[in-house]
Amino acid sequence: MSNWRIFQGVADPHDGIDRLPAPPPWRDFRQDGATTTPFDRERHEGSGRRLPQSSPYYADDQVVEAVNTALYLRRPLLITGEPGAGKSTLADAVARELKLGTVLRWPVNSKTTLREGLYRYDSLGRLEEAGAARENNGAENEEGARKDTDLGRYVSLGPLGTALAPYSLPRVLLIDEIDKSDLDLPNDLLDVFEEGGFEIPELARSADQQEEVDVRPADGGSPVLVRSGAVRCEAFPFVILTSNGEREFAPAFLRRCVRLALPSVTSNERRLNAVVRAHLPEAEEHATELVRRFKEHAQTGELATDQLLNALYLVSRTSAEGAPSRDRLVQLVFQHLHVTVLDQP
Repeated sequence: MSNWRIFQGVADPHDGIDRLPAPPPWRDFRQDGATTTPFDRERHEGSGRRLPQSSPYYADDQVVEAVNTALYLRRPLLITGEPGAGKSTLADAVARELKLGTVLRWPVNSKTTLREGLYRYDSLGRLEEAGAARENNGAENEEGARKDTDLGRYVSLGPLGTALAPYSLPRVLLIDEIDKSDLDLPNDLLDVFEEGGFEIPELARSADQQEEVDVRPADGGSPVLVRSGAVRCEAFPFVILTSNGEREFAPAFLRRCVRLALPSVTSNERRLNAVVRAHLPEAEEHATELVRRFKEHAQTGELATDQLLNALYLVSRTSAEGAPSRDRLVQLVFQHLHVTVLDQP
């Protein structure tokens, strides 16, 4: 029987990491069909990486109807719900089922600007290469000047800009936690959503010299051809904006979105069991007890459904030697999201 304790807190190094079992499906980063590069313990060279595999998603009629409404109307889907309600994973589910490729992710905070989501222009890199080219002579100078005029070398699209590229099928874009943004960002998005595109001024100003430019997309895919500095979609992307409900949005923004409010799942036993079956069917034998304890614990503070899945994953491995008790694992994982620290006397 293998030892549960991979890390043992001892002085001597060992190869315990080799006993680490397969990760939970939602934390699996290997690429499908890719060959993993062995990890070199001496040189610390990283291993091959894959995108997380999308687990089956429990979508009730309300979710299905909202997604299809947004698809038909070519409108963003604004999802509000508590942490762990499945707001972000819905994007993976749609991309997977409709074969729309990798989800483009744009996490938002109070300092995020619209331009960061659209594109980046490396003005400093261009100036440095132009200066180096002028210092060269003859053929080298000619080659350097040629490279300097290739403006695509200095432009890369952001997640939003990539989603608005002229693909034949819609891309899936997740704009995460839009309620944490600066007050102006939602309104700034309106023009982009209405126009279905945007302009890159640095390319537009040089369109008479270089009308067509290949730029790098955010997902590392094939270059995107930009004409006269304008990026405009052919198929409007499927955009999911998530919100934890921490602020109100302007009516002008709301009326341009399809809205979906996800109910709390912590007290819905049927839905919790469906989530377990979708993500960890092999741990279903432990689900009845843990779902009951999860619901009881959620009555005294806020929990997220991924905490239930984490507990199930760990409990299903408690048969290994040295594993903590089931009660201890539940205690470690079922911790309330909001903690009040009291002053000590």
